[in-house]
Amino acid sequence: METGKLKFSTFFWRVTSSHVISYFIMGLIAGILLDYKEAFQNPPFSYFMRPVDSPWVAAGSMLNIIRGFVFSVVLWFFKESFLYKKYGWLKLWGLIVGLCILSTTGPAPGSIEGMIYTKIPVADQLKGYFEVLPQTLLFALFLNYWYIKPHKAWNILSVVLMVIILLFCILGFLAANT
Repeated sequence: METGKLKFSTFFWRVTSSHVISYFIMGLIAGILLDYKEAFQNPPFSYFMRPVDSPWVAAGSMLNIIRGFVFSVVLWFFKESFLYKKYGWLKLWGLIVGLCILSTTGPAPGSIEGMIYTKIPVADQLKGYFEVLPQTLLFALFLNYWYIKPHKAWNILSVVLMVIILLFCILGFLAANT
């Protein structure tokens, strides 16, 4: 399939579901391994991170549909550089790591500006890489593979996983509000 014949709706679904699924998986793993409950209750992260039992945190994975839409719109204009290309996943991952993690426009923890301008110890900032680097790698791999090896099973699996994630988010949101 030529990239010129891609439909935006298909691209949006694949980008968004790849992002939400990889975000949910890595968020669960990192939340446990990096003990986000403890980390977000204490400075410096308690100053700007919501506690893990917040309704907003519970809804976070599904709210990433908004971020998936933004990714879709932005990446749509660059799709020819990474879809159906050898090492396309690596090009996409490099783009995301460079622009979304290392070179944010503000001093986000883990970014170059965050390391320069914030008082958060660099070691604490680098811990976040254990979540964001694998998550963005999974996203790039999922999306690239879905275009290289398209199959109806990927569509079904993505719908099932998105429904499961939605249900977990709803349950978490309801539990956080009780």
